[in-house]
Amino acid sequence: MKPIAITQGDPAGIGPEIVAKAFRDAPDLLRGCFVVGDVATLRRAAACIARPGIPSVPVAVLDGIQDAWDAPTRCVPVLPLPGLASTVPWGRISAEAGRAAADCVEWAARAALRGGVAALVTAPLHKEALSAAGVAYPGHTELLQAEAAAHRGVALADMPVRMMLASDELRTVLVSIHVSLRDAIAAVTYDNVVQTVQIAHHALQRTLGRSPRIAVAGLNPHAGEGGLFGREECDTIAPAVAWLQAQGLDVQGPLPPDTVFMRARNAPGHPGAFDVVVAMYHDQGLIPVKYLGVDKGVNVTLGLPLVRTSPDHGTAFDIAGQGVADASSLIEAVRMARQLA
Repeated sequence: MKPIAITQGDPAGIGPEIVAKAFRDAPDLLRGCFVVGDVATLRRAAACIARPGIPSVPVAVLDGIQDAWDAPTRCVPVLPLPGLASTVPWGRISAEAGRAAADCVEWAARAALRGGVAALVTAPLHKEALSAAGVAYPGHTELLQAEAAAHRGVALADMPVRMMLASDELRTVLVSIHVSLRDAIAAVTYDNVVQTVQIAHHALQRTLGRSPRIAVAGLNPHAGEGGLFGREECDTIAPAVAWLQAQGLDVQGPLPPDTVFMRARNAPGHPGAFDVVVAMYHDQGLIPVKYLGVDKGVNVTLGLPLVRTSPDHGTAFDIAGQGVADASSLIEAVRMARQLA
């Protein structure tokens, strides 16, 4: 198997330290992985997680991608990119940090698109830092979409992608991602709902080996109550679901958003009624998954011609540099990347 690239994330956040912890705490899983980033940043991260009685985590500098397989266990193998900022202070938004994070993602995405790496796992970046650096895209999903579209030589609209947050208990796919709530409501169109369900269906069909059971959440309280609380369900979502059902997809909806996630949750003694919930906007879908446990959730980008996963949390500037950040979600992201690749 080809190596897996892990980006360092924003160097002012917890990304580098959870990466170092992952190589220390899950050495077998992380074998054949390497970090795209700055050597000094990773060495600072390794130093901040050092504790009495716990082995230190050395940093190895790689000459090439394939050298990742030869790196010692419980060692952080870094493929250094030239020109990255390495002296940014912990917990502070800066253009330098945003540029460094974006450069790592762009390099790793291009390597994956060329077939040089099996998958891409991204540590958290900070959207304000990206903006300060002049990056035109608000987050990983949009940045990777742009890289994939450029690689394929197609327009951005012809490379539709969606964000899925997944854990052992619940999966959700979003119709819209990083936009204002006002714009998210406007994005609930017939075409967007159809496209989101189709992308979720094709992705999970490959993963599950069968047709996935898909629930589509409503937009309004109680899924609109027949138009009493809004017409989006009647005029947009229900017709989209009916067309998808006619195409043979196993899809139900629109269902009340305050109960559909409980129905879909897969827990001991409570097998989920659905394999995935299509949510109408960012917080509607992400709050239920994150409430069940940030340490278990993994962000997966669907629709790309590459495998990309990431932890389901952000840069946590308030605790960056203290060595207390939990690497569990990043470890789960690596595990899922291996499965998908």
